[in-house]
Amino acid sequence: MKMNIKHIALAAAGAATLLTACINDLDTLPLNPSDSTSETAYGKDEQGYLAGLTKLYFNFVSNDLKDLQLSDGGSSELVRAYWSIEEVTADACKCAWENDAWVRALNTNTWSDADNDATYAVYVRTLQGIAFVNEYLRQTAADKLSDRGVSSDLAAKIQGFRAEARFLRAYFYWMALDVFGDVPFTTEDSPFGGGVNPKQASRKDVFDFCITELKELAANDSAMPAARSNYPRADKGSVQGLLARMYLNAEVYTGTPMWQEAKDACEAIFTMGYALCPNYADLFRGDNGENPDALQEILFGVSYDAEQTQSYGGTSYLTLAAIAAADVSSTEMINGVNNGWGGVRVPYEYVEKYFNVRNADYTTGSYDVNDDRGRMFYIKGRSESMDGALYVFLSGWSCLKFNNIPHDMDNDSFLATAATKAYSDIDYPLIRLGEIYLIYAEACMELGQANTAMPKVRELTARAGAQAPSSITEDWLIEERARELMWEGHRRTDLIRYGKFTSSTFLWTYKGGTFSGQGFDDHMKIFAIPASELASNPELHQNPGYGVTTSTEN
Repeated sequence: MKMNIKHIALAAAGAATLLTACINDLDTLPLNPSDSTSETAYGKDEQGYLAGLTKLYFNFVSNDLKDLQLSDGGSSELVRAYWSIEEVTADACKCAWENDAWVRALNTNTWSDADNDATYAVYVRTLQGIAFVNEYLRQTAADKLSDRGVSSDLAAKIQGFRAEARFLRAYFYWMALDVFGDVPFTTEDSPFGGGVNPKQASRKDVFDFCITELKELAANDSAMPAARSNYPRADKGSVQGLLARMYLNAEVYTGTPMWQEAKDACEAIFTMGYALCPNYADLFRGDNGENPDALQEILFGVSYDAEQTQSYGGTSYLTLAAIAAADVSSTEMINGVNNGWGGVRVPYEYVEKYFNVRNADYTTGSYDVNDDRGRMFYIKGRSESMDGALYVFLSGWSCLKFNNIPHDMDNDSFLATAATKAYSDIDYPLIRLGEIYLIYAEACMELGQANTAMPKVRELTARAGAQAPSSITEDWLIEERARELMWEGHRRTDLIRYGKFTSSTFLWTYKGGTFSGQGFDDHMKIFAIPASELASNPELHQNPGYGVTTSTEN
């Protein structure tokens, strides 16, 4: 199942770059007549339209620096940048790379309106992805297909491609509004081209647009592929999953809770044939994109392959940065890769609080835990505390949740293959059923119907070998999401929804810049619009609390 997108990517290896251009300049014709543009990339055959669709999905994993003012291609990848914003800014992760300015700012919640590699990458990659989608929709409009003489059968198939593109646009917009609040807004019907500056829309307006789009895509008569029919590309299960997530955070984004809508979206997913993967760890192993047990839980994922998607972002980042070079030897490659970067790890305080670990022995690497999800840590040769050692990688616990060793192999049996692996084969689950169970539990609790969700809660905790709660409370949800969704790119958004992210009463290691933690200002729940974007687009205004407004608000 994983191979369908790989075949597309390989067949379109040259054509996939045909749509590459700056955000405001997608209609520029080439100086060299032999170069292709969106005006010449499409014809009567399916390949050109698949190549264009591939480019849209590729925006998650691209580390091309042509359109970004960054020096490190790895940190520019969208999955890695968004993950870092969600996890490094919160309680589950700290990074040891003190020479990277984005690391210091995110580690200690001390960012400002100065450009930051992680936030800049999310801003540009999401808006670039939206621009690509808009152009794809223009080029696949009915009149364009008719003018090219596209057959009725292919035109019908392209309607499904267009539905996928609209979903991806909604996903990019969700990421942008989550991180930045008010963002530039365009659709396929917007004016475009050189000299056209997108206007900024309110967070609520962008949210409302995404909800409308997703509801249309979820409808029975939409061209969106059926649930569980299209992995790793998007389908109706992906659509309902993103709807559930957006409804979950609706009060943060718009001021109005939408708990019934969140519950309804989850219940729609429950009819689509998804099931929890029996073994939690298998969801994050090197063959999760081929393992039927893992695939039955994943609603939408980003496909990675060590030979075809070679990037220092995504799950390569989560495997390589989670170990040190010293952890890799001729007899042991604990994460199924042949190197270690000594970057991201988990504060001991987080592990102790949420997994109730005991009897940690840093010489042998052993420890005791009651929850199976807590067996993902590597502590041999580590030190427990990060106090005064924020930038010492061996201080804190290494997390091997994303492990490139296939689910049915161990270190010894995979060792020879691991020696060839400089990148990861692990697909990154963007939306999965475990998250949907927890959204359902929270929505039911908020609606006064907590008992309705208890069977799902018991199923989730039983898989972890943990005890189910006697009741669903906000405190339990904060803790359970910390366990179930650890290092999956949710934590900042969760803590904002619970009113904990900036609070001085909910502390974590190095929150606000001190080891014991301290609160910080509420304006930092969203990030600054990059200064370079403000300078180039007079239609934009800066978010409150960040510097001086340099342009006129809409």
